[in-house]
Amino acid sequence: MASKRATAAAPRKNPGQSRKNTPAAKRELHYNEKQGAGGETHQIASNDVETLTTQQGIPVADDQNTLRYGARGPALLEDAHFREKIFHFDHERIPERVVHARGYGAHGYFELTQSLARVTRADVFQRVGEKTPTFVRFSTVAGSKGSSDLARDVRGFAVKIYTKEGNWDLVGNNIPVFFIQDAIKFPDMVHAVKPEPDRDFPQAQSAHDNFWDFISLTPESLHMIMWVMSDRAIPRSFRFMEGFGVHTFRFLDAKDRSTFVKFHWKPKQGLQSVVWNEAVKINGADPDFHRRDLWDAINSGNFPEWELGVQLFDQKFADKFAFDVLDPTKLIPEEEVPIKIVGRLVLNRVVDNFFAETEQVAFCTQNVPPGIDFSNDPLLQGRNFSYLDTQLKRLGSPNFTHIPINAPKCPFAFFQQDGHMAMHNPKGRANYEPNSWGEEGGPRENPGRGVRSFAAEETGPKTRLRPESFADHYSQARQFYISQTPIEQKHIGDALVFELSKVERPDIRSRLVSHLRHIDEGLAKTVANDLGLDLPKPAQAARPVNDRLPPSDALSILKNGPGSFAGRKLGILATEGADAELFNALVAAVTKEKGACEIVCPKIGGVTLSDGTKIPAKQKIDGGPSVLFDAVAILASNEGAKLLAGDSTAKDFINDAFAHCKFIGYSPEAALLFEKVGLAKDLDEACIALASKADVGAFVKACRALRYWKREPAVDLDAKT
Repeated sequence: MASKRATAAAPRKNPGQSRKNTPAAKRELHYNEKQGAGGETHQIASNDVETLTTQQGIPVADDQNTLRYGARGPALLEDAHFREKIFHFDHERIPERVVHARGYGAHGYFELTQSLARVTRADVFQRVGEKTPTFVRFSTVAGSKGSSDLARDVRGFAVKIYTKEGNWDLVGNNIPVFFIQDAIKFPDMVHAVKPEPDRDFPQAQSAHDNFWDFISLTPESLHMIMWVMSDRAIPRSFRFMEGFGVHTFRFLDAKDRSTFVKFHWKPKQGLQSVVWNEAVKINGADPDFHRRDLWDAINSGNFPEWELGVQLFDQKFADKFAFDVLDPTKLIPEEEVPIKIVGRLVLNRVVDNFFAETEQVAFCTQNVPPGIDFSNDPLLQGRNFSYLDTQLKRLGSPNFTHIPINAPKCPFAFFQQDGHMAMHNPKGRANYEPNSWGEEGGPRENPGRGVRSFAAEETGPKTRLRPESFADHYSQARQFYISQTPIEQKHIGDALVFELSKVERPDIRSRLVSHLRHIDEGLAKTVANDLGLDLPKPAQAARPVNDRLPPSDALSILKNGPGSFAGRKLGILATEGADAELFNALVAAVTKEKGACEIVCPKIGGVTLSDGTKIPAKQKIDGGPSVLFDAVAILASNEGAKLLAGDSTAKDFINDAFAHCKFIGYSPEAALLFEKVGLAKDLDEACIALASKADVGAFVKACRALRYWKREPAVDLDAKT
């Protein structure tokens, strides 16, 4: 609820007094709100609805758009409402980050593999083979620092590159678009997704009324919603997800000529996600699953690696492209502008101290070296203010750059001084410029080396106006949906049903479904049917949907899988007396594949194999469920199989692996387990008998597919209705 100051003319309301609720009978079941030129929702004050004001009591005319120079121009510093709104939002959390509170980081390097000297003078893109130190922080967005890793959420993918010309912060996500088009709506979006303020739950979840109320009234969010409801929002690992710079930036060459650029991080390990039921159970079994995975991978020498790709295009392309390149809710399909791979990012060192490095690292979108410049993307323009302002509250001082993790690794010189926690001040007498102290007078500006901005010619009135070129909110959402495989489309439908089933107000559910009708009629009918809703009228669309956009294979996870088990983990459930030859062959084959094996046993002390070899356990069966692994194998003796058949956790191990469409290898003795859990008649080609070591190769090869998706229709009720 917005704060309301008392005045002499308007006495303070009782803090416990609620505003009038709209009677259920008057609530719209489909979206039909007043829209601006860009299709944004405007809800106007009336005799029954009070006027929104600033904290100074000044009435607000437009809460949807920042003040800009022209509809597509840059944001203006004089926008007091935007600055107050973002300023307050930046400082409303103590002590953790407002968003991206739960993060995990690692050190590494960026290596240039192809020069971009033709289009940018940025030093980091000049010399092929040169390695530049980096720090990367991955994070969830909505949850608190103590939330779980596998929440359905966007993942932050923030990269700090310590270039020879200063720090470059590429502050991205694992999704290439965003919920909102204008930074002035960021506080509203985050407030809506966070725990509801009167009850402070749910934690780290979007499945509640406030979030979906906001989304259903903000059509620009629908493209992002398709991504967040897809498996992209529940990645298997930080190592197996893409990163995106989200915004359109500019490269500037030596003559300050501009080339537009979008940044992409492509994982060398391939893309992979988990299924929702699996994510829920992982959060219970190991809420630090992603953290542990990154830590273990680096410490074992299995260094995660991404390729840096760029989409380069000029103003001519921007003018003819079907969507506005300044709109952060839109992407440019790789089929229209291919991605050019120019470097690689390798993470090869964990932090020495989590707080000193991961927790105190500060990213600012404004940090770009000479040769990289901003576009007029209104979300980026706002982020450039917000991130710097945030650090003052979170890290307590304008001297946050004195903290080692934030300090540049190149020479630096400035006249800023003092303040809390200053570790260094300018030396000498002069602390200002211009000065007449000559060589001892300190640093001076350098027009040749310094940051220069593109000399864009802006036109138009000073205005709060969303450009009409931002008004198509459904076409790319539709394109994303039709680009998915059938199983991925099913998962999107399942996610929407789950999320909306947690929404208490039926009108919010219906309103959201009214938007889905513009994306895919079949999806809308599925969601409505599974929620028990009558199909509402289609939402009011600011612009007609372009249903001619072709599918893009790059948007699908399953179409971009690794085709390898490298970097993945096989869980081996072993009992006393298990076949030693089979065990050794399995470990050798997975190791050759550059995967890892983790041993699960009835007792943490391990088991003795058939040849008398004692092997230690990594997990006791009660604490090592199959959800922790990419594939599983059960190696049992006759006696061991009988013991497991009477153990509920062992049965869960099998049942979950089967339900989550994993490949399952098993020794002949373990067949008893399938009988006990009622799966003996349901075994499919992804359940592979390991009668001898000769069968191991075929099993490990099959595991390269990671999932046997043909199984899901047989184990999921939603797939049968």
